[in-house]
Order: sequence, then C-alpha cells, then structure tokens
Amino acid sequence: MTVKPLVLGLTGSIAMGKSTVAQIFVDEAIPHFDADAAVHLLQGPGGALVSEIEAAFPGTTGPTGVDRQKLGPIVLGNREKLARLESIIHPAVGAMRAQFLEKHRDAPIVLFDVPLLFEKGGAAGVDKVVVVSAPADQQRRRALAREGMTVEKFEHILSLQMPDSEKRKRADYVIDTGVSIAETREQVRVLIKKLRDDLADSKE
Repeated sequence: MTVKPLVLGLTGSIAMGKSTVAQIFVDEAIPHFDADAAVHLLQGPGGALVSEIEAAFPGTTGPTGVDRQKLGPIVLGNREKLARLESIIHPAVGAMRAQFLEKHRDAPIVLFDVPLLFEKGGAAGVDKVVVVSAPADQQRRRALAREGMTVEKFEHILSLQMPDSEKRKRADYVIDTGVSIAETREQVRVLIKKLRDDLADSKE
C-alpha cells in the first residue's frame, strides 16, 4: 500500500501571521507549498501565464509580467472577469501543486499554504486544516502598519474573506499568533509532534 503524505492546509485572514507560522513549519523540516508564491511566479517576468493573461486582458502586462495595478481594477468587483482570470490561474497552480506532491511523496507531512482555502473550496483537497488566528485588534494594527494599507482597503479585504470566527470553527487546529513568537513556535512544534505520533500509531 502506498502511503501518501498527510496534507495540511494552512490558512488565515489578512495580518493574522500566516507567513510567520508557515516559516516555522519550514524551520521544522515540513515541505511547504506556497500558493501565493506560485501565482507570483506564473505572473512574474517570463511567467508561464503572462501571455495568456495579456490575451484575455489586453494591456495588463509588461516587462515585469502582470501589472497588478492594471489588472486588479478590471477583475475586482466583476465576477465574470474574475472567474476568467481564475480559470487561467487555478489549473496552472494545481499542476505546480501536483509536482510538489510528487517531489515530496515520501515526506510524512506536507503543508499547503493557501490564503483563501475556505473561500475557494480548497479545504476539500487537504487532510487537515490549520487556521492562524489572533485577536481582531492585533490583526487591525498589523494590517494598518503595512505600507500602502488604508482603513478602507483593510475593510474591503476583510469583506472578501470568511470571518475569523467561522474559520476557527471549521479548523482542525488553530495556531494563536496573539502571543510571542516563541509561544507560537511552541504551538507549531507541539502540533507537528502530535501529527507525527498519530501517523506512527496508524502504521502499527
């Protein structure tokens, strides 16, 4: 019998500390697939999807790949155009994810880092979901400290995301980032140990 890796889906709303938690998993030797990074690669300079996106949305690409400042206003708020863009991007990201799984097929655990895991139905493609969460006031402070972020932009992004309370309900595990980095790291280490122990028990 072929034993496949346990696929963990990592998600969380804006400014919840997901990138920090993902890095902790990497530090603990868990292979990591970053969906956002895959999209950036596909849309960046020489990216595999640049010409196809240009054909679908003329004038939205250049020497540096897809110009998000031009493409964003075209697709945001337009369901049909957003669906068109996603129909280009999602299969390509799926192919990269499949390559990642093949590369790490002997790993006991792998991590899929997907910001809109619940919103886009991606939870069905993972074995367990880890939600990164922090108190709302901390989330707001972190978000508004980012360069270029405004209250209006923050509120708009939140409106597009499933509420944190709902994500926590749907999660198999919740990592609290409203504490120190050391405490967050310990939570991740405890979770990885539990998962590894469970996998070992299941093989006995």
